[in-house]
Amino acid sequence: MKQKIEQLLASNAGFSTLALRIPVGIIFMAHGAQKLFAWFGGYGLSGTGQFFESIGLAPGVAMAFLAGSAEFFGGLFIILGLLTRPSALVLAFTMLIAIVSVHLPNGLFMSNGGYEFGLALLAASVSLMLSGGGKVAVDNWLAARFSVQK
Repeated sequence: MKQKIEQLLASNAGFSTLALRIPVGIIFMAHGAQKLFAWFGGYGLSGTGQFFESIGLAPGVAMAFLAGSAEFFGGLFIILGLLTRPSALVLAFTMLIAIVSVHLPNGLFMSNGGYEFGLALLAASVSLMLSGGGKVAVDNWLAARFSVQK
């Protein structure tokens, strides 16, 4: 078990992941805050839930809570470099659902409601899932704690 945790937290990536983690985490947190708290012009759980119901993601409020929580807390964890790989996996899955259920029929370009922004966030999430948090991440502290404990 200890070895699996160490593998989950380990990262050979350098400082470059920090340059990816900060903006991507901020974007995810902001989108999650729109869904959860109606901040930044968002519709909150009720409004987002109604939209989710209208596109067949039911129950809408529960799905809005799951998506908003994944984005808000996943974004926070990505910024911190805390459980980077599992957080990035959840965010990648969230983006895949958003692309397929909302944006794919509109084509590639954002100007038409397309999937290009979701695809960029999906790619960033997959990159972080593969690389881990890098040198400046809470994961490193956690990995050190697990490796010294018996």
